[in-house]
Amino acid sequence: MHVLKDISFDVAPAEVVCIIGPSGSGKSTMLRCLNFLEHPDIGTVEVDGLKVDVSLPARETAKTINQIRLRTGMVFQSFNLFPHMSALDNVIEGLVTVKRMDKNQAVEIGKSFLNKVGLATKFHEFPARLSGGQQQRVAIARAMAMQPRVMLFDEPTSALDPELIGEVLQVMQQLVEEGMTMLTVTHEMGFARKFAHRVFFMDAGRIIESGAPEQVFEHPQDQRTRLFLSAIEKKR
Repeated sequence: MHVLKDISFDVAPAEVVCIIGPSGSGKSTMLRCLNFLEHPDIGTVEVDGLKVDVSLPARETAKTINQIRLRTGMVFQSFNLFPHMSALDNVIEGLVTVKRMDKNQAVEIGKSFLNKVGLATKFHEFPARLSGGQQQRVAIARAMAMQPRVMLFDEPTSALDPELIGEVLQVMQQLVEEGMTMLTVTHEMGFARKFAHRVFFMDAGRIIESGAPEQVFEHPQDQRTRLFLSAIEKKR
């Protein structure tokens, strides 16, 4: 069974793309294919000039895939922090183990990114002592510390209580304003309307409609898009 069908798109540097659609439509799978957390069966993936033809043998593509992963930061809905590590240790783990960076240098970088997401007083706190919003901000700091060229957000606020969503969206807004290239699977339509350059609406494994936020939200062309947005409006 095909999970994704006829997916093809380009994203420009500093562009923000928000991906919306019903549950099970393939949004997260599409995102995970970009850094090969899911391995596509056919086609090509190109990130920051690194191109992988997925039909080639794994031994021929493994090095390029690893390089793509270094260039893509990913933030998950479930935080995925190491529970036995402090916030700072979570942030620097990739710098030390993957980039082989000197630990003192990694600590300085880790502190700077935790400062950036508003967690200057939480360096030594463990995840269990942080709120959901704080844990997600640690996860964003961890991804950003690797200095990616592209950030992938997979429903980063869906596991948060409503009052904590704003603090994560504020950090994401800051990244938008700094010119980070971003692809975001989201149910936060307000964020998509305000900050996306393009919106993709997905259903049944396809990108049914894409365009500027005002076009997709105010003048959707596809009936399936109209039905989805109408259902969202009724829930508000």
